Amino acid sequence: MAKKIKPELSLAQIINMSMGFLGIQMAFGLQNGNASRILANLGADVHELSWFWLVAPITGLIVQPIIGHMGDNTWSPLGRRKPYFLIGAVLCAVGLVLLPNAASITHMFAASALLLAVIFLAMMDASVNIAMEPFRALVGDMLPKHQGTVGFSVQTILIGIGAVLGSYLPDWLTRLGVSNVAPEGFVADNVIYSFYVGAALLLAAILYTIVTTREYSPQEFAEFEQDKKETEQHSKFSDIFKDFATIPPQMKKLGAVQFFSWFALFTMWVFTTSAVATHHFGLSPEDTHSKAFNDAGDLTGKLFGMYNLWAIPFAFLLTPIAKWIGKKQTHALALLCGGLGLISMYFIKDINNLWISMIGLGFAWASILAMPYAMLIEVIPQRKMGVYMGIFNFFIVIPQIINGIFGGPIVSNIFGKQAMDYVVVGGVCMLIGALVTMIFVKSEDETPKEIEEEIKQVHF
Repeated sequence: MAKKIKPELSLAQIINMSMGFLGIQMAFGLQNGNASRILANLGADVHELSWFWLVAPITGLIVQPIIGHMGDNTWSPLGRRKPYFLIGAVLCAVGLVLLPNAASITHMFAASALLLAVIFLAMMDASVNIAMEPFRALVGDMLPKHQGTVGFSVQTILIGIGAVLGSYLPDWLTRLGVSNVAPEGFVADNVIYSFYVGAALLLAAILYTIVTTREYSPQEFAEFEQDKKETEQHSKFSDIFKDFATIPPQMKKLGAVQFFSWFALFTMWVFTTSAVATHHFGLSPEDTHSKAFNDAGDLTGKLFGMYNLWAIPFAFLLTPIAKWIGKKQTHALALLCGGLGLISMYFIKDINNLWISMIGLGFAWASILAMPYAMLIEVIPQRKMGVYMGIFNFFIVIPQIINGIFGGPIVSNIFGKQAMDYVVVGGVCMLIGALVTMIFVKSEDETPKEIEEEIKQVHF
């Protein structure tokens, strides 16, 4: 059987198949900008925040490889990947509705509002991971490898748009007259209504991708691989562990870069609200119910929206910059800018100028969402695309788990609950990630023979 070349997709087709990511990241933006605020409103202390955030990376560690493996080995009337991000989207939408209402739901159940919030947060995280992993694999499934950078850049643009909408929604509603203050132990209406809007748009975006995108059949994949028997063979669940033991060397090197990048991102997401409240608003670490604290929460949401907004134009620039200076050089430069952006938050005292810090973070975020995956798909065999994308997620969640365990105690016991000092540590980690990229990651200028040899090292 002659090998069939995977056709290039138009920009419109790439946008259609990635549109669901806009909805997922809108939910993710709402969670990142407001989860710490919600948990603090419900009684969590600053040193406990990172522990509650552990549910996100732990669920990702478990869910993504499993979903990737299942997607690689199943086929349904909807396709290979689409059933999973549909299920994930529905569950995430339910979680979006329940999380900010944890305090109200406690009146119906004999449970702590904080405990229910953590349960709902875990539900959201698990469902986001169910929905997110197939979108990464879908790019590898549908696009020829030379379109990988374009595909992940388009995803980054849509991620940015969705995250901007999610991050800014609470502030927009406040400006429209919706209250951003709630009685002690409850969540403000502007946050609650934002989560409702996010749930609706998440479902709409996912359904759009499902309707407009046709996945390749197993027979078509066999033609692309020129190996019908291998492509159609169903691997066992236990093969996930064998796959992990034989990951390509390039993935290990990119994994080291991911470790430092996502350690920094987790630090930013968890502690920025407390950092801004204490460092810029002059509040005590225990003040988590005042209007000033909620104003700091609104500002954090806007800042997160800003770095996502900056990520959009940078996503357009990733492909030409990568062609000019190389993929790994582009990623290292982006991480350098992101690290400097986080560190600069300590030195910028005027909250009206904090947007400057977000420029570098926008560049870093655009690259983190695109360049590692663009370099990764060059060394992953097609039939292992889903499971290896799920395994690659280990290098994202493990640093978050480590940070989640030790971050809170470090802030409390070493930095005297001044979270901004720990945000600076996150910036330093991103700088280390840039250095690791330049020293250890292979350049895309390798010959095709070298790439082929690396693929052969993968377990079949």
